[in-house]
Amino acid sequence: MAQQQRAIQRLNALTAQLGGGWTGRASSVRKRYSSGEAGDDKSGHIKTSSTESVLFFNNLLPINLQWLFRIPWTMEKVFPKALDQNKTSAISAVNPGDVLDEAIKANGLTGVKVLEVLPRFKEGGAYLKFSHDESISSTNVADAVRAYLKQQKFRPWWNPLNRVQARLVIGKPWVEDLFRLPSSRIRCEFLPTSPGAEVAELSQEQLYSFFRPYGKLVDIVTQPSDSKIVPRYAYLDFSHKRKAIMAKNCLHGYTIDEPQGGGKLGTIFRLTYEKKARFGWIREWIFGHPRLMIPLLAALVAGITVAVFDPLRTLAIKAHITRAFHVEDNFIWRWVKTQGEDLIDKVKSLRQHGGTDEAGMQVVWDDRRDQIEQIQAWLMESVDTFIIVQGPRGSGKKELVVDHALKQKREAHKLLIVDCKPIQEARGDTATINAAAGQVGYRPVFSWFNSISGLIDLAAQGTTGVKTGFSETLENQLVKIWNNTASALKSIALEDRKKDDKDSALSDDEYLEAHPERRPVVVVDNFLHKGSDPGAELVYDKLAEWAARLSTGNIAHVIFLTNDVSYSKSLSKALPDRVFRQISLGDCSPEVAKRYVINHLDFDADDKEIADGSKKLTPSQKRNDLNELDSVIALLGGRLTDLEFLARRIKAGETPNKAVKEMIDQGASEVIKMYINSNESRKWTNQQAWSLIKGLAKNEALRYNEVLLADAFGSGGEEALAALEQAELISIQTQNGRPHSIKAGRPIYAPAFKQLTDDHVLSAKMELSLLGQSIGAENKSIDKYEQELHLLAKLPGQPAEIKPRIYWLLGKIQSSQGKVEGYEKEAGEMKKLLSTEF
Repeated sequence: MAQQQRAIQRLNALTAQLGGGWTGRASSVRKRYSSGEAGDDKSGHIKTSSTESVLFFNNLLPINLQWLFRIPWTMEKVFPKALDQNKTSAISAVNPGDVLDEAIKANGLTGVKVLEVLPRFKEGGAYLKFSHDESISSTNVADAVRAYLKQQKFRPWWNPLNRVQARLVIGKPWVEDLFRLPSSRIRCEFLPTSPGAEVAELSQEQLYSFFRPYGKLVDIVTQPSDSKIVPRYAYLDFSHKRKAIMAKNCLHGYTIDEPQGGGKLGTIFRLTYEKKARFGWIREWIFGHPRLMIPLLAALVAGITVAVFDPLRTLAIKAHITRAFHVEDNFIWRWVKTQGEDLIDKVKSLRQHGGTDEAGMQVVWDDRRDQIEQIQAWLMESVDTFIIVQGPRGSGKKELVVDHALKQKREAHKLLIVDCKPIQEARGDTATINAAAGQVGYRPVFSWFNSISGLIDLAAQGTTGVKTGFSETLENQLVKIWNNTASALKSIALEDRKKDDKDSALSDDEYLEAHPERRPVVVVDNFLHKGSDPGAELVYDKLAEWAARLSTGNIAHVIFLTNDVSYSKSLSKALPDRVFRQISLGDCSPEVAKRYVINHLDFDADDKEIADGSKKLTPSQKRNDLNELDSVIALLGGRLTDLEFLARRIKAGETPNKAVKEMIDQGASEVIKMYINSNESRKWTNQQAWSLIKGLAKNEALRYNEVLLADAFGSGGEEALAALEQAELISIQTQNGRPHSIKAGRPIYAPAFKQLTDDHVLSAKMELSLLGQSIGAENKSIDKYEQELHLLAKLPGQPAEIKPRIYWLLGKIQSSQGKVEGYEKEAGEMKKLLSTEF
């Protein structure tokens, strides 16, 4: 707004020269300001008699303030006010009235008087209306003025390269105050002298002869001969805007008679400024070649994204790993924390009093010290580090790796944890991209743009037949996220390198290979979580390929945490020629499990001495029922999550036997709900799940191949076993790389299975279902044998060679029929039991 006010003040100063200085002459000269931008009486024309003529002066005012004329109140208030000022200013280069007086004196002309000056602010000039004697022609006056200007060479200070020029107005100018700004192109329309009269369309040569005296012409474009637009017109392009202004103000309304080529009745020029499209050809070319421009536009967008957003994303990932903007690492927060240490300790003690996950865990870590040290030793080796920590859910994999093996890396802010669970559980490409970006701190992500660009791509393909490339697949988006993360990890690994190091001559790759301790660590948690779901293979394959590049490129150490024993199938695709370093975490031994429970009970006990100097008894010492732990742990097993649940229940006042009994009951209910009565789509049948439950209730382990021979697993047996293992009903043990045996998915499931099989009603119901499946299978076999016998019976003469085959088929039918009868007998007993017991 301030800039606008300054521009208006400058314009006021300029118009003071026109409105005041040019008309501030002898009192005999009549001052007229009302004509101004709209002509006499706002008619749009300048009225002249036979002894009056008009000159147009050009280059008096700057035309670079044309934007002011787009503001309506500027023309209505500012300019009339400026015209009322009687002050002169030195800003204008010349006063038109003074020029006329001096030119008349120089040429000895008399009888010439200045009548009025009509400024043209938009065009940077002014009309000068003057009167002359009949003995003097207006042409003589105009020649005198032009000669005087050529001799004096008046140049405005804002445009010293151009002189002030003047021309006689030979037409009837239209003095309008519309918001039409000058242009270097003029549209010349040919009008009749009277309505309905014929009009002559002038040729380029004729137009050139009329307009060339007013300035250099660049081009003349006549109307196409087949055009139906009337009135007929032509375009004249001048080399400069001021030349077009001079021609338009002098020739508008000029009548061309017959000798000049205007026809019998004459032709009138109507001149208007035509805005010239400077870059119209570019727009037309772009819209005229969509098959080429849309892919180019997509490439431009991609280039801008790489140049602008990728560095920001890499910086955001680096800040996420190093916790650069984390509040707990801020020095102000550390000072506040130091000042309020007592309060924080009190809060921590109250929180620990309510229970914590670390209670009693030191016993477990002491037992697993060898595995912790093994991981730390692997991280110090210069070869590419690719570690897999496999164990059932609840075995403490993440705590072992992150909190103990990588404690120093975590404190040094060189640890990145990528949890696959939220990525895999996300629904849709947009949610998956957001989840993956959130794990590494990839910002900004613009995942919503992928959906919009997909619609644009589809629409463009339907109209042009060519894919634009705007939309990116989920695979491409994930690759971009992982590549930016790799760049951030490499930057973190090299940030401690100095120019004066003894190995400064090494390249970055050689330096990282020589200093494995500098590399950050990437922990991929919950790898292969829901790996059998649709689309999971893409996510895990890209993640494995990225991890392989980090490891082989010596950018970072990679540790996978997984529950799935078949992890080698997925990882072998990314590193087919490498041997994985693996650690298998099992359940705790009974001794460690017992110590864990006792330490959990005594974790937050008050160990202050009493008055006689002896220490208080711990909660475990006060209890008389902990001798039951040996028997209940044998049933419960060594799974950490189950042991912690047991300790919490005992701490709440339950006896170990009661706590374990309720946990077994809860486990049995989970088995029925999740694996037998579940209505969700699944890859196993109730009969398959019950067959495993019944077998594991009698035996600690089942032979893998023996299970596949059962009738329940006759179709899709291996797929069903893999799904049940993923659902944690069972655990498949391997030997020499092949499935070896089947055990319960959780130790507590073993007594739960036995409890379920002891339920006669449930057992009878499931057995009846199994028997029905077996009877159906045998009946199908009998049908197949009978069809073959029927086919053999049609052979002529009954050859002796087919008799062995006939006897074999009859034997099979007899065997299957016997099985069916036995199954039906057992089914009858099951039905009888179901009808008599609840």
